[in-house]
Amino acid sequence: MQIFTEDPVTPEEDVPHTSSSLIDSKVSQLDDILSEKLERAFHKQTSTFVLHDVAKIAAEHSPIDLAYAANRLPPVDRPILFENLSDVSAKIDFMNNTDSSTRVAIFRHISDEETKQLIEQMSADEAVSVLEDISERRFRRVLDLLDPVKASRIKEINKHQRNTAGRLMSNEFFSFPMHATIGEAATTIRNNPGIGLTTKIFVVNEMGELQGYVPARNLIINPEDLPLKQVMRAISHKVMAGTSREEVVDIVERYKITALPVVNEVDKPIGVITYEDVIEAIEDISDETIANMAGTTEKISEQESLVRRFFARAPWIFVTLCAGLINVGVMSSFQMYAGGSLIFVLFFVPLITGMSGNIGIQCSTVLVRSMALGLISKSNRGEAILKELIIGMSTGLVFGVICGIVVFALDFVGLSTLAISPTVVGIIVGVGLMGACIAGTILGVFSPLFFTKVGVDPAVASGPIVTACNDFLSMSIYFLIAIGLGSVLL
Repeated sequence: MQIFTEDPVTPEEDVPHTSSSLIDSKVSQLDDILSEKLERAFHKQTSTFVLHDVAKIAAEHSPIDLAYAANRLPPVDRPILFENLSDVSAKIDFMNNTDSSTRVAIFRHISDEETKQLIEQMSADEAVSVLEDISERRFRRVLDLLDPVKASRIKEINKHQRNTAGRLMSNEFFSFPMHATIGEAATTIRNNPGIGLTTKIFVVNEMGELQGYVPARNLIINPEDLPLKQVMRAISHKVMAGTSREEVVDIVERYKITALPVVNEVDKPIGVITYEDVIEAIEDISDETIANMAGTTEKISEQESLVRRFFARAPWIFVTLCAGLINVGVMSSFQMYAGGSLIFVLFFVPLITGMSGNIGIQCSTVLVRSMALGLISKSNRGEAILKELIIGMSTGLVFGVICGIVVFALDFVGLSTLAISPTVVGIIVGVGLMGACIAGTILGVFSPLFFTKVGVDPAVASGPIVTACNDFLSMSIYFLIAIGLGSVLL
């Protein structure tokens, strides 16, 4: 019989905690109320009243709610709230549910010994997540203070690369040999209340290789003398420590797995990924995807200096600047070759880049979403690409015709003064818009596939780089069409 445990450990919550939605829910209202209470308490003139009021608020509310409310406080006030929590268990819940900037502020305030007392009562995966917010030197100092067994379990998880199954997993779970009885398993579980994961009991053979699992319900409804091998179920899905975070999320979401086993090279279980771990991973992936779409690696935190936040945005803006300068060169070249007779074409450049850019982003966003949901495979990839190309090109053709008709009908730029027929301008602008939109469609469809091929998040296809490339490509095609048609029609 083998037990993977640490002691003592705070049991996991039954309900995963996800980030607040934008709607005015009861949870968001509670956050607002708590924030107002805390702000009023910290604005008291006398420090004695401040501590009294903060301690009262901490006693009346859940540490999880306080963790979310603390994110809105000034960094200097957050350690005071933390110190006024009722006990170590409440402080652990607070640290596990607050954001990185709050943890940084608290770690600056508390000593290594206090940090050690917290870590001692956390599970290894929780400890690794929390300790990411301290320096490497202090991380080693805290580990030296811990019990060697506890420290080794933290090191075991911390050695795995970030965003892999090895960093998501918990190495606290029950594992029993096949000949063990239900009564023996139940007794062992009762004697180890610190292990929160009891929804699945894993079964191994004599070599320690994973053979199956027993749902917790089977430990209750079956006789105590029944061997586990008679009630165990087959393991349908398992991953290795190096499996990517995205693949773990896909497996758990598709098959609704409450506890996904992690095995090593010889199929021995080394950890378990729970549904709560996957929820947190999904939140992280969403944050990174939004950042990629915005074209920044910046992590929003008041702890980040203005210089670091600037340099997180600067590379993408520099690419946009370069693309803009290239566009200026294209426009200058057009004016050189076309002369004054086609000067009116420049008036429609914002229209061309805006329309083609929107169509391209629509195509790329739909494909990125389909990739994220696993709707595109090798077998249907060609069909999905063809559909998006047809839709994007059809949109460009339809709106190109509409634009040509509108330009002809309204005569925006006073063409009569230039002795140029509105019909000619309508044709040039309409056909130019069609060509630009087709170019935007091709770029929007194939850029996510290209980024996926080279191992880059395809969400970048909706960011500034592709937008800048689309402006250059669509404007160049528009000018080439204008020059070509202008030489024929004028």
